[in-house]
Order: sequence, then C-alpha cells, then structure tokens
Amino acid sequence: MAERKPSRTWCPSGDPHAPEAVALGVRSGQDGGVVYLADPVPASQVLGMVPEGVEPRRVLRFASHCASNCVNRRGNDCTLVERVLAAPAATATAVPRCHLRTRCQWWSQTGVEACRRCPAVATLHLAGDRLGELTADPSTTREQLDEWIASNPAATAGAGEGG
Repeated sequence: MAERKPSRTWCPSGDPHAPEAVALGVRSGQDGGVVYLADPVPASQVLGMVPEGVEPRRVLRFASHCASNCVNRRGNDCTLVERVLAAPAATATAVPRCHLRTRCQWWSQTGVEACRRCPAVATLHLAGDRLGELTADPSTTREQLDEWIASNPAATAGAGEGG
C-alpha cells in the first residue's frame, strides 16, 4: 500500500519568519552540518535569541509550510530537493532522526536519499561556494549542474549542498 501524502507538506529549508515555522536544528562544526533538535521549537521562540546582526539561517535550520508560490515549486514538486540530490554528497550520512519526516515535502517526493542529504543543506551558503549557489538557484537546470560538476571535480570532492 502506498504511503498517503500529507495534505500540507513542510519545507525542511523553510522561512523562519512564517507564522508556523519551527527550528529543526542547529548548524554545527566546521562543515556547518545540522544537528537536529529532539523536538521542534517554534521559530518565534528562538529568533529573539539570535544575536543582532547574525542572520538566523546561518546558525539554525528552519522548517515551514511549503508555499505554492515558492520559486522552487514545479506543480506539486520541489525542484530544490532535485538539485540537492543531483549534487555530489559530502559524505555518506546516516538517516537522521527527524520529527518532520511524515510531513516533509522532500521525504514524500524523494524518500530516504533526501533525508541522508538534509543535514548538509545550507539555507544560506558561504560566499564563493559556486556549487551551493548553483544548487540553491531555481533557474539552474539539472544539465547545468551536471556540466559544472563534471568540469570541477576537485571543487566537488567533499562538497556540501546549498538551499
């Protein structure tokens, strides 16, 4: 029996200022990977704790409802997760424990592979991270991403994803 898609899916790379937004995790370590919280915390409770001048998405990962007007939408699909999966994985990652999974757009669209990549996704990527820029850009086609990856093998060794 096929899994039933939730009526309202959530974006694991969401807008921290959306009314329903929750903090999923904390960006940690040199690679900026996400360490997931045991339970979601309403974004409204944590945004005020982020020091002034620090973009909240630099230190926290947020989830919010998928928006029909999102630049990454194509019908009912998220093109961002497609680009994330097209980019080389930084490392083989175990599937993290996640409270969002049953309602997650990425999970419902692509399954476990999205979960393995999710901790490496940066909502904001570092300046000069061309792979992150291409992955995050809704206008990037799969062909453009494949071409850039093929022509930059050294740049993609140990690469992370951006979103």
